[in-house]
Amino acid sequence: MTDRTLIVPDTMTSIVERAGYAPAVSVGDTLYCAGQVGRTADLKVIDDPEQQFIAAWDNLRQVLEAGGCTFEDIVDMTTYHVNMSQHMPVFRDVKNRLFPRGLCAWTCIGVSELAHPGILVEIKCVAVRRRA
Repeated sequence: MTDRTLIVPDTMTSIVERAGYAPAVSVGDTLYCAGQVGRTADLKVIDDPEQQFIAAWDNLRQVLEAGGCTFEDIVDMTTYHVNMSQHMPVFRDVKNRLFPRGLCAWTCIGVSELAHPGILVEIKCVAVRRRA
């Protein structure tokens, strides 16, 4: 069996209870983060695209911190976008304000829908903790 630790920030216990998955799993120095979306702690999807994207990055930051990582520790990231051509300029603007540029591999994928109506982006990543 793999030596792993489930990572669940205090603000995300409801997602574990409702959906039955961990926001991240830590194996050794590697943190595997489930896709994070722009919704509130009580699982309400944020309607405004810019605010939804900001919340998705903040939710990812919370998961990373709970796993002992930061944005700078991300080595691989995949983003899934509904209506990608329509929302990419705003998403990219938010990303450039909140996320360090050029530090990880990044793949963008356009999809027809995500887990719940109104969700426009999901951010999934793998991070590796830096050794002290």
